Amino acid sequence: MIDIKKYSDQKGHPEPRRVIRYTLFWCKSGHAEILIDEHFFILEANQTVTITSGQFHQLKSVEGELTALEFTLDFFSKSDSDVELIFHNGLFCHFGMNEKITIHRPDFFTETLKQIEDEINEKPYQYIISTHSLVELLLIEINRSKIANGDEIWKPDALFLKFLEHVRHNFSQNYPVSYFADILGTTEAKLNEVSKLHTNKTALNVIYSLIISESKRLLLYEKLTVKEIAYQLGFNDPFYFSNFFKKHTSLSPKDYQKAVKN
Repeated sequence: MIDIKKYSDQKGHPEPRRVIRYTLFWCKSGHAEILIDEHFFILEANQTVTITSGQFHQLKSVEGELTALEFTLDFFSKSDSDVELIFHNGLFCHFGMNEKITIHRPDFFTETLKQIEDEINEKPYQYIISTHSLVELLLIEINRSKIANGDEIWKPDALFLKFLEHVRHNFSQNYPVSYFADILGTTEAKLNEVSKLHTNKTALNVIYSLIISESKRLLLYEKLTVKEIAYQLGFNDPFYFSNFFKKHTSLSPKDYQKAVKN
């Protein structure tokens, strides 16, 4: 549900890994090198980066002190306001738009993480409730820092975020927009409305964007053929999948693999 790990002057993970949890890295001192999907980040002191559930990442090295906080969506999201907070201002973005964020109150951030660590280790009465509240404080502090850094405020809609989550968990089924509208108790028109509001894309094109993000991860980090990836993502015809991928990225799946790995 929730876990916290600390790293100090050491090598990181031997291979990229996929964690079905939301991950927050906090660099207290020094710097750390982190690979997230196909992008490298050098995290400096007083900076954080958030990683959405399902992304591949690899902690390459740490020179200084680094903390990793991991939690599941089920642990954190007890209400629509929780769902909206976890993705507020682009945090834990489903589209892989990770960014380094400089925190304006680093001592507060470090102390809050220490409180979370103590709660997890000691497990006092109602510690799940207290850790949830402390994670809320961390996310609010990140949002305040982003605003202080000059970022615009982006307030997501819980319906849109639930739509993204359902799509991400059902790639292989190749469900139409109407299916997601039904299980979310809404209409296709409403899903299109919130999709255009948040991404300037139709709901169908949002699904396509998520499929492309997932395709890239599978091509880079899973030992699967293009044919196997196509079937895993709900395509009955691997040739159609290759054309779909090239249409959205300008590269064939194999050319994309070569370009990134080189």
